[in-house]
Amino acid sequence: MTDEELVTKVLAIIAEVQRKKPEEVKIDSTFEELGIDSMDGVNIIFSLESEFNISVPDEEVKTIKSIKDMVAGVRRLTCLA
Repeated sequence: MTDEELVTKVLAIIAEVQRKKPEEVKIDSTFEELGIDSMDGVNIIFSLESEFNISVPDEEVKTIKSIKDMVAGVRRLTCLA
């Protein structure tokens, strides 16, 4: 999977979980801008873990504040970095 494909897939998952139009979710969006609270964040993490067959460590979850952070974490955990 290319980096562009990874970004596209992560954005699509976030849009689906948040019930937003895909064009509303941008790589530079913050959780605050998208109205993502901590429970939404957990649901997104679960979806990403399932989709990419990864396990996001609890300490890393606490540092994720934006879509860019989330993409970087998935990239790291899938060895694409």
